[in-house]
Amino acid sequence: MRQDNQSSVSEFLLLGLPVQPEEQGMYCALFLAMYLTTVLGNLLIILLIRLDSCLHTPMYFFLSHLALTDISFSSVTAPKMLMNMLMQTQSISYAGCISQAYFSILFGSLDSFLLTSMAYDRYVAICHPLHYPRIMSQNLCFLLVIVSWVLSFASALVHTLLLTRLSFFRDNTLHHFFCELAALIKLSSSDTTINELVILTVGTVVISVPFVCILVSYGHIGATILRRPSIKGICKALSTCGSHLCVVSLYYGAIIGLYFVPSSDGSKDKDVIVSVFYSLVTPMLNPFIYSLRNRDMKGALENVLSRGIFSA
Repeated sequence: MRQDNQSSVSEFLLLGLPVQPEEQGMYCALFLAMYLTTVLGNLLIILLIRLDSCLHTPMYFFLSHLALTDISFSSVTAPKMLMNMLMQTQSISYAGCISQAYFSILFGSLDSFLLTSMAYDRYVAICHPLHYPRIMSQNLCFLLVIVSWVLSFASALVHTLLLTRLSFFRDNTLHHFFCELAALIKLSSSDTTINELVILTVGTVVISVPFVCILVSYGHIGATILRRPSIKGICKALSTCGSHLCVVSLYYGAIIGLYFVPSSDGSKDKDVIVSVFYSLVTPMLNPFIYSLRNRDMKGALENVLSRGIFSA
């Protein structure tokens, strides 16, 4: 008997967002605008960092990878959701669902590791400014990004391989707009003890440990500022750390709300709404945060626009 190792369904049904049918068109237009804003805004960040030599620093190196990750993360969920809303369909193939779960875990984990690398960069820049060029060398920056990719790939692969071992005999309807790992595990008719144990273990490595590292980094930054209190020092710290802190708050706030705040069986809509914020809203807001709160990015945009006007 191989029923325990194989799924009995060929497709899943995604119920989508908790909105009324007559409101589907309005929400489809809204999320299409959000998705396009995410893609174009993050592409603009990547382009500015590429074109302006003043932004060729470790912080913006990590930011360019974060922007690429945000584009990829949104592209995993938004196009399928929009297509289902436009075509008035709810189905997704079994292979498509597993692939969507894999890539959502991959890019979600990568976001966490990149934010941690950026926090470490800010810690070195403020707490050890004289040693910053030596510590944050090009080799270390590349190593941090490569390690982030490897750990994210391993995390997604482990979860996906365990997911393919589950059976889905009882139901194939997901109360979600994409194939989210926790929703799939709840839907399974198999024993999910190992999956839940791995989620707890890997989640500690991917979410909890990076979050603690970020808190420790900013704890040291705060202590350094308090030891040398000055208006200029505080303004400099806020200008370099403010944008990153906003993004960290949005990302981990959504993660905590989704996975660490207990929810009753009747609050599935809450999970869907928080997932929208986590996978679509946060990636869209990142370009605005880094462009509106960051003088370097605004200066780079002005330089690129002025060069474009003069060349025209």
